[in-house]
Amino acid sequence: VVDGADTVTVTLKDGRTFEGKVRGVDPLTDVAAIEIDAKDLPVASIGSSEVLTPGQWAIAIGNPLGLDNTVTVGIISAIGRSSSQVGIPDKRVRFIQTDAAINPGNSGGPLLNDRGEVIGINTAIRANAQGLGFAIPIETAKRIVDQLFEKGKAEHPFLGISMKDLTPEVREQVNRELEVKITTNVGVAIVRVMEDSPAERSGLRSGDVIQKVGGVAVNTPTEVQQQVEKTVVGEDLEIEVIREGRVEIFVVQPSPFPESIGYQRF
Repeated sequence: VVDGADTVTVTLKDGRTFEGKVRGVDPLTDVAAIEIDAKDLPVASIGSSEVLTPGQWAIAIGNPLGLDNTVTVGIISAIGRSSSQVGIPDKRVRFIQTDAAINPGNSGGPLLNDRGEVIGINTAIRANAQGLGFAIPIETAKRIVDQLFEKGKAEHPFLGISMKDLTPEVREQVNRELEVKITTNVGVAIVRVMEDSPAERSGLRSGDVIQKVGGVAVNTPTEVQQQVEKTVVGEDLEIEVIREGRVEIFVVQPSPFPESIGYQRF
């Protein structure tokens, strides 16, 4: 919506228009912060996406196909969809899925619960499907926006590892290619540690199987990503792994996500 723009025109439902200054953009979450000089604006109440359950009502508001102030209703279809599942693997968000009709032009509009509280920001649709819309959880959007207003950019914690689900096939492949002996069936396999990354400096190695991040058990790369995203750049983060049958704990200090590498690294 604001790609390449420094200023945008913000139009309210009552017809008033304002010049909005783009204070920051975060490509990894598809969130931008815009500031306007105005008083006594109507404000939507903020809800929580962390207590959502599939089957709850969902309301989407936006300007689909240029039709201003359109409201559609549906349900929460699923929660915690990874960016790869949604089809946009360059993002780092766990999306809310809804069947409330979302069309081109809805992007940036709010997703509400049945109390009219904002629980997400509508952002994506699957062009080859019907009844599949996705929204950024409001907690993620607020965290990123606060950073954009404060610093002009968002910092995403970065470890410097590539991971895979620990399926029997992956375990056999890792054992063969890395000449390690993974025997556990639970956890997330590290298949690559980037050179001079926070992970390498902490002592993590390819073939380690992640069990916990920050004391929270993880079973998929998406869950690892979710826990890493909750941390702060430069602060200690404990990662528990199984290495050669032994439980070991490493302390990593995540660095800011480097813009020069692919988005699918963590």
